[in-house]
Amino acid sequence: MTTLKSKLQADLNAAIKERDELRSSTLRLTLAAIQKEEVAGTEKRELSDDEVQKVIAKEAKKRREAAEAFAQGGRAESAEREKAEGVVLAEYLPKQLSDDELRSIVAQAVEEAKAAGAEGPRAMGQVMKIVNPKVAGLAEGGRVAAAVKKLLAG
Repeated sequence: MTTLKSKLQADLNAAIKERDELRSSTLRLTLAAIQKEEVAGTEKRELSDDEVQKVIAKEAKKRREAAEAFAQGGRAESAEREKAEGVVLAEYLPKQLSDDELRSIVAQAVEEAKAAGAEGPRAMGQVMKIVNPKVAGLAEGGRVAAAVKKLLAG
């Protein structure tokens, strides 16, 4: 068992003992998603810590999107629950880049792309190829794309 997955399991056991319903249900759902990913495909396999982290990030994104949908639908209580679950999952993810850190990485990538001859909005693909490996897991794709568009637009 990977270290991140075993940490999730240990935290689940602790949450059950403490009768922390929110934390235990969130960790149960996350562990179920990890297990589902492990048995997907032609044969069962053990996920690496990076793969487990990707599953957790996907689950956290689901919580954010659900919270937005509930908030727009006027279901504030459900939106708060989803946000709280997202906070629990955020503890297991690396710290996200700040807007300033992201902007500086994107600016550097834009300069690299310009040096390679790419200019304007059409350079988006080339800039994203440079930026994505640097920010993988540290910034959401939508935030990265928005920052790149903003800098390319001028």
